[in-house]
Amino acid sequence: MNAWSVSFKEPIAYQKGLDIQRRLLKARQENQVPDTVLILQHTPVVTLGNRGRDNYLLKTKAEYKAEGIDLFHAERGGDVTYHAPGQWVLYPILHLGGNEADSHGYLSNLEEIAIQTLADFGVKGFRKEGKSGAWTDAGKIAAIGFRLKKWVSFHGMSFNVDLDLSGFQTIVPCGLVGEPVASLKTILGDRCPKMDQVRRSLLNHFSAICNRDLEPFDAKGTMPSILETLIREK
Repeated sequence: MNAWSVSFKEPIAYQKGLDIQRRLLKARQENQVPDTVLILQHTPVVTLGNRGRDNYLLKTKAEYKAEGIDLFHAERGGDVTYHAPGQWVLYPILHLGGNEADSHGYLSNLEEIAIQTLADFGVKGFRKEGKSGAWTDAGKIAAIGFRLKKWVSFHGMSFNVDLDLSGFQTIVPCGLVGEPVASLKTILGDRCPKMDQVRRSLLNHFSAICNRDLEPFDAKGTMPSILETLIREK
C-alpha cells in the first residue's frame, strides 16, 4: 500500500504539529491524500492524554512556563508524557479500515516498531503486561497514545534517543509511579546512534510492520502540492 512520510529535521512547537495533524486527518478522511506519516521532534512540552490527571504534573503552570516547557491537554489516549529535542515522535495518519480495523492490533504494531528499532542498535526491548509502550531493562523508552476518528489514526508514538530526561522529572510519566525513563543515550552512552539513523530505522520498520510503502519527503523540500499546502499552511 502506497503512503507518504514527511520528516521534520528541526524541532517544532507542539501546536504546529497538532495543526498539521488535524489538516492531514481531515484530508485523509476525505481521501484527498494517501496515508501519511509525520516524524518530528518537538520543542519542550508536557502533554496530558484522555487519562491524564493534573496530579501527575509536579509543577505549576507558572513553573513550567518559567522553565520553557509548554503544557497541553491532548486529544490522544494515554496519560502524561514529555517531548523535547532528541526524541522522535511518530504521527501516523492512517486509514485503519477493513482487516486493519483493530485498535489493539495497531497499538501492538507501534510497540513492535519500537522494539525492532531498539534491536537494530543492540538493545533488547519488550512489552509489559497491561501497560502500553516499549520498555528496556533501564526503563521505558517509547510511549504510545493515539486516537481514531472515522477509523483514521492520529497522534502516535514517541521514542527517546538523546534528549535531556530531566523534563520527565517534572511529571509522573504515563502515570506510572516509580517507573524509570530511558533513552538510547542513557543505555548506549558514546555508542548512541545519530538521530537520522534512528529516524530511518523507525520508518523502515513502520513500513514493514504496517505494510505501507513509504515515499519520503523532507518538510522543507519538494513535495506534492496538496501535501505542501497541508504541511506548510500558516
